[in-house]
This record gives sequence, structure tokens and C-alpha cells, in this order.
Amino acid sequence: MSGNSSVRTAAEKAKRAALIMQGLDSRTKDRALEAIREALEKNKTQIFAANQADLERAQKENLALPLAKRLVFNEAKLAETTEGLRSLTSLPDPVGRTLSAVELDSGLELYKVACPIGVLGIIFESRPDALIQIGSLALKSGNAVLLKGGREAKETNEILARLIYDTSLASGFPEGWLQLLESREDVAAMLELDGLVDLIIPRGSNEFVRYIMDHTSIPVLGHAEGVCHLYAAGDADTAMAVRLAVDSKCQYVAVCNAMETLLVHSAAAQAFLPELKKAMNEKGVELRGCEKTGQIIDCARAAEADWRAEYLDLILAVKVVESDEEAVSHINAYGSHHTDAIVTADRKRAEYFLTYVDSADVFWNTSTRFSDGFVFGLGAEVGISTNKIHARGPVGMEGLLIYKWKLLGSGQAIADYKGAGARKFTHKKLDKPYPAQ
Repeated sequence: MSGNSSVRTAAEKAKRAALIMQGLDSRTKDRALEAIREALEKNKTQIFAANQADLERAQKENLALPLAKRLVFNEAKLAETTEGLRSLTSLPDPVGRTLSAVELDSGLELYKVACPIGVLGIIFESRPDALIQIGSLALKSGNAVLLKGGREAKETNEILARLIYDTSLASGFPEGWLQLLESREDVAAMLELDGLVDLIIPRGSNEFVRYIMDHTSIPVLGHAEGVCHLYAAGDADTAMAVRLAVDSKCQYVAVCNAMETLLVHSAAAQAFLPELKKAMNEKGVELRGCEKTGQIIDCARAAEADWRAEYLDLILAVKVVESDEEAVSHINAYGSHHTDAIVTADRKRAEYFLTYVDSADVFWNTSTRFSDGFVFGLGAEVGISTNKIHARGPVGMEGLLIYKWKLLGSGQAIADYKGAGARKFTHKKLDKPYPAQ
């Protein structure tokens, strides 16, 4: 695909497909998801070969290490994605779900019913497994999708998209519902199609996401970066806090929900920081600490920029704070409103943190790595949103839905409810779903 006209043609096809998809039944969707899972497993040799070609090219081009790690699609990734497809298949169809029902008057009933957004434009980083997550979520939620993956994953993305698309067509999906864009020029052209594309979801660097937001009038859903925190409060159990810090930072370092800054209350610092350093040394993590941190353990001195850094690498900023209020203030000032966690035995202290930290995901005594659509039971995720409109946190199917109002009458006119002798609205809540056929 190349040029504005071809992107417009693709978007027009997607729009037509989206109108058909909003009426597809649950059996058709789940049958397609199961067939896609089988196709991925059946064709894994070809998928791995395509991924190896991408990896070899990335090595030659000296691709940055975090991106190179995300690029890998192996047996483990295949197992993870197919399990996600199984989970998604088992979930109820969200389309057509009744969100509210109200009787306006006898024989006049109003229903708020979930429906697909329409056409999604999704631009994502080097992770090929993201294409499967995005495609499957769009399929189950009844949305058409225009996809643009990173150039570094070109071969893997092409075979995955082809398998998903061809398999879904054989299962009853309309032509054009899923299409791959090829270049930055294609993305630029898509950003101008506000009459055809309903929502843009970018996944990438802060600079990239800001660029998308500044160059389109289409609504944008997503997050620019993942500066996530773990806070060891004054009463934190040292062993628990160290374990959660290691997991948050090291379990998968190149993801947006990995911890980038660790905060520790001064009351816990003397006992906690030496144990933290020992554990992080074993994992090869470089610590960059504030002045107070440096008085307790040997580490590099953190600069102002470190508090805002999304390293996606084995580097961790560490700061000692004097109060819970200071910890919350620091997170709200320097964080990206993505995922932040507190380690404490005190429920009241935890509730203060969970209430006043202004982030999409706030956790108590758990790793930041739990911020994930599959973990949350959403089947998978199309991305993480730090927006405060429509969807927030891991965006699964519900984040790809909007709603419409369906009013069922029996001949009523608005004039019946105006002027002298007007009928009165009952506005009685109904405890029943929309009466689908």
C-alpha cells in the first residue's frame, strides 16, 4: 500500500466491513478466533522463519536492545498468544450488551446498548505478538482495523496478518476488515481520514505518540510512555518489597509496565536499600540514586532527568522520601500516570496512595507488571491508556466499544409530552436486557 489514494481506498473498504461486522453473531466470531489459533500453530515454522529474518536484519542494523527484545517471536510467545486467543474466545460477546434500560412511559422503553466503535487505526512497536492481540480484540469487538507495525518486524507482521485475515474470511468475516499499512507515508495519510477512521491507537515512544496527537483530528487513545513507580513505605516488609522491586524491574525490562523509579520512605531505607542493591546487583541493574540514597548504598548519582526517564533497560532510579505525601507528590509530578504500586502493611496508608496517585493503575503489595489486559481477564489488550476519557488502563474489548441508545415505542410523539395536559415520563429503571431477536 502506498500513497494517499490507496490508503483512502483501504479505509473505505474497512468502513464498509465495519458496518457488516457490527451485526456478526458470537458463534461466527468465536469460530474465527479458534481457527486463527489453529492456523498460527499449524504455520509456526514459517512464522519463526520470518521472525528470524527480521532478527537478523535488526542485528545488522544495530536495532536498539529494548526493541530487539520485543521483536522476538518464539515458542514461548506463540504459546502466550494462543492462550490469549483461548481466553478471548471464552469471554462473552461484549457487542449488544445492555448497559442500562429505562421505561420512559408505558410502551416506551429506552436501552443503552454496547456497539463497536467502527474503524480503528492502530500503530504499534516492534512486538509481533501485539498484532495478534490487536487483530483478535478488533475481531471479537466487531471493529475493522488498519494496522501499521514497526519496519523492524515487517516479515513477521506480514505472515501473521495474512494468516489472521485469510482465516477470518473463511470463517465469515467481510473483505477489508483487517489491512496492513506499509510506510510512514501511509500513516500520515491515515491521520487525515477523519471521516473514515474513528479512533487512532498509537503504541510507541513519547515523541511518536505526541506527533500522532498533534497531526490528526481523529480521537487518539493511548499512552506516551511508562514511567512506573514502586513505593516502599516506612512499614514495608523488606523481603516483600525487594521481591516486588526485582519483579517489577527485571521480569521483563523492555515493557511499559516495568518499574523505572523506586521510592523508599526514610524509615525503611537503612534496612531496605542494602538488600535492594544486593538483589539488583545479581540482576545486573545499575542504580542511580538521590543524595540520601548515596549515603546508604554505593550508586551513581541520579540527575533530574532520571526521575522522568523510561529506561526500558537494566537501570533504576532510586529516591528516598520523608513521607507518603512526598511519594505521592513525586509520582504525580514525574510519572506518566500509567502504573504505580505501594508496599505497606497498613490498609489506611495503602488507601491514601490508591486514592491520590493519579494513574490508570494503582496497586497495593503487588508488582507493577500486573498491569496487563490478559492478567486483568480482558482476553488481551490493544494497548494501555492513560487517557481520562472513554477508556483507561489496559484496553481490552470494552475499550474498543461505544454505545448507542435504542428507543422502542408504540406510536408516541413528543407532542404528547408537551403543553397542557401533557403525559408524564415515568423514568422507571428496567431490570431486563434489550430484547434482541
